[in-house]
Amino acid sequence: MLNIFRGCVLLLLSCMGIAYAADTGWLTSPQNDHARIRFQAERHDDQLRGLLTVELQSGWKTYWRSPGEGGVAPEIQWHNGEKAQWYWPVPSRFEISGLTTQGYHDRVVIPMVITGKLADVLDGTLTLSTCSNVCLLTDYPLHLDFNQPPDADFPQAFAQAMRAIPPDSGISDDLVAHLSGSNLVISGTTAGEWRDAQIFFDPLDGGIIPGAPTLKSQGATLQISAPVTDEWGEKVTTLAGKNLSFVLTNQGKAQQTTLTVGADETTASVTSITPANLAQILLFALLGGLILNLMPCVLPVMGMKLNSVLHAGNDKSRIRLRFLATSAGILTSFALLAAMVTALKLTGASLGWGIQFQNPWFIGLMVAVTFIFAMNLFGLFEMLLPSSMSGRLATAGGNGVAGSFCEGVFATLLATPCSAPFLGTAVAFALAAPLTELWLIFMLLGLGMALPWLFVALVPKTALLLPRPGPWMNTLKVLLALMMLASSLWLASLLGLHMGSTASGIITLLLTAVALVVFIYTGKHRTTLFWLVVVTLAAFGGYQVHGLLQADTAVPSRETGPQIAWQPLSEEAITRAQAQGKRVFVDISADWCVTCKVNELRVLNQPEVIAALNQPDVVALRGDWSQPSELITAFLHKRNSYAIPFNQIYGPGLTDGNILPPLLEKRTLLETLKNAKG
Repeated sequence: MLNIFRGCVLLLLSCMGIAYAADTGWLTSPQNDHARIRFQAERHDDQLRGLLTVELQSGWKTYWRSPGEGGVAPEIQWHNGEKAQWYWPVPSRFEISGLTTQGYHDRVVIPMVITGKLADVLDGTLTLSTCSNVCLLTDYPLHLDFNQPPDADFPQAFAQAMRAIPPDSGISDDLVAHLSGSNLVISGTTAGEWRDAQIFFDPLDGGIIPGAPTLKSQGATLQISAPVTDEWGEKVTTLAGKNLSFVLTNQGKAQQTTLTVGADETTASVTSITPANLAQILLFALLGGLILNLMPCVLPVMGMKLNSVLHAGNDKSRIRLRFLATSAGILTSFALLAAMVTALKLTGASLGWGIQFQNPWFIGLMVAVTFIFAMNLFGLFEMLLPSSMSGRLATAGGNGVAGSFCEGVFATLLATPCSAPFLGTAVAFALAAPLTELWLIFMLLGLGMALPWLFVALVPKTALLLPRPGPWMNTLKVLLALMMLASSLWLASLLGLHMGSTASGIITLLLTAVALVVFIYTGKHRTTLFWLVVVTLAAFGGYQVHGLLQADTAVPSRETGPQIAWQPLSEEAITRAQAQGKRVFVDISADWCVTCKVNELRVLNQPEVIAALNQPDVVALRGDWSQPSELITAFLHKRNSYAIPFNQIYGPGLTDGNILPPLLEKRTLLETLKNAKG
């Protein structure tokens, strides 16, 4: 009786012309035995309802409508130009080699509605991308014959597939989005609480693809942050007015949302400038500038100024005038730095403290200037120039006001490769702040560095506490000359990054040889110090000759002990290590960064630190900023940092990363690394 009833129903439907069905059956490809597909369809007057079913072997996946940072979405080309509206179930997120993709695994059923000139036969080609450790792009020919009777189970299967499609409401009705720095930020609330929330993005206009999102919830409030770049991987300048589409899930439910991105968050609101924290940053700038005077980069200039004070004798007015001139030189230099940074910001160029030392022409200029200063302290110009000219130089560009002003400028230039406590925070805030705050912070940095000089100018008696002039001053001049020469030779070694180690070695050798000849030529007293300096310079020159002779000889490096197993720095390496539950130590340094070398000597080269960073669950990543690097610049800017050294630790207990102070402390590093275990 039941069979008779079914037969009557099918006959009635066929006569009414309401429903016709077609089914490809399960299709496989000899080029891909990891997947099989099936396409079912039912015809209703002028449209078709279809179901594409994809089954994948374990470990394989296919892609959503927006694959993310890799992959290809499934596509069907209908041979007669029919159009299909696809309805996509909620995908999953996959992380492979640092790339975030969106798709499906195991089994997925995708419903669709097809319109156009519909005949009794429908042909097309499905192109399906499936990936595991490798990716396969497979074509499946589809042939649908609608002269078959309808499938009684199809309407229920189609309805069930449509129930898995996210509706336009049901989770949150107050979602808003805006650009904050380099991140897309979405916030909203829900009726209950957020639990196990996920988000899956479509690309924005212009090929802008959000990266892996970070979701933070508290009760009914949710905030999502995702880095955004354009299709070329460049920084996005604005998202205001762009259409944003995504699927949001919460507690097993899903919602399709399309909204317009609001106004970009201004730099002022990003840095949350309030009178309280601005005052704190200004204090940091003042202290950071003050501490710069104690950095090894600036000490030679401090010594030169001390030497000029001794020559000034008891003349308070001369002392005051010269120290005021030096202070003016420092403040002028910081004003020029602020102007340079302003120009770079307005042109969108890379920003950073000390990045001029990435330029070989600047390094060459500094080599020349420091070497000339060293030769002057050795007494070369006093020997070679007429007394009248020497006098004019002494009152103009040497020990005079103009010379003191130049000393201030010189001290500032030498200070830029140093990063002092408080300095990094102030510079990072300044480079991300509006121009008004940027100038204010830079001038406070200059004022802080000029404070000791201003103090002596205001209280000249402090300079008179120095010992009376005497033979010891000649010894001081030699020591200052050696300090300045050491600065010049160090700067010359930095040219090896741009010219090659052989060329920089020859330059260093020539400077050493010239300094040795000049010192012997100008030396008036053959004292023990004289011969000590001669032997030192000669030995250093011999060392340089030996290094040049060995430069082309393949000699394996001899490690003096265990070394840190550094790996190249990248965002992908951090993501990959975190996914494996490992801790990450990030170190960004440069050959021109003096503070970086101090950190290496005092902390990173210590046995306890080396052992800690070589543990199996620790990944040590190093970035070299000796030369311009867009990758490192973007890495620093993403973390609102613009100066090096930069050190950060990640781990299960520090998922967002913890940035360490510029001057590393062994105990702080080891404790933070331990806490990162979680």
